[in-house]
Amino acid sequence: MKKQIAVFASGNGSNAENLITYFNNSKIAQVGLVLTNNPDAGVIQRAKRLNVPVCVFSKKELQNSTKVEEALKSHQIDWIVLAGFLLLFPQKIIQSFPNKIINIHPALLPKYGGKGMYGMRVHKTVAENKETETGITIHFVNENYDEGKIIFQSKTDVKRNDTPEDIAAKIHQLEYKWFPKVIEEQIKIEGFQ
Repeated sequence: MKKQIAVFASGNGSNAENLITYFNNSKIAQVGLVLTNNPDAGVIQRAKRLNVPVCVFSKKELQNSTKVEEALKSHQIDWIVLAGFLLLFPQKIIQSFPNKIINIHPALLPKYGGKGMYGMRVHKTVAENKETETGITIHFVNENYDEGKIIFQSKTDVKRNDTPEDIAAKIHQLEYKWFPKVIEEQIKIEGFQ
């Protein structure tokens, strides 16, 4: 029986779509639910087009109700993946999924992490600081932004004349290549324990 993955996203959803497509061809897991706190998020249309159920919730519902937990339970979710999800993840869900919540961050943590550091904000800061490399960090989620145990990092060069948009394009390529593979590897590891 395939493990069920829930993907949380707040925005466009290109990583979520990549994960759905990748796991459609997997023997061990599939994306069974997409959740978002943004009723206008692009990820909603992407998920619907790919026939994946969607749950939309408010920040208040995430923190103070059981709506999200009930959605996870009703879809028999085994793993949670954050793909551009901007809210702090609630402790009650982290405790229910120990070492089964994975996030991707568009920088080499611990650099450029924490509250407010996401998307183009990260890439602009990397460019402004004249970094010579950046990359992605895939990590487990804990109660603090971007502080969970690191699972995997991949680097890319930053050229002197790279714009934040150039950096974003390089990061997206790393995300699309590595995120699904690292998730799949973690699910396999868990299966052997």
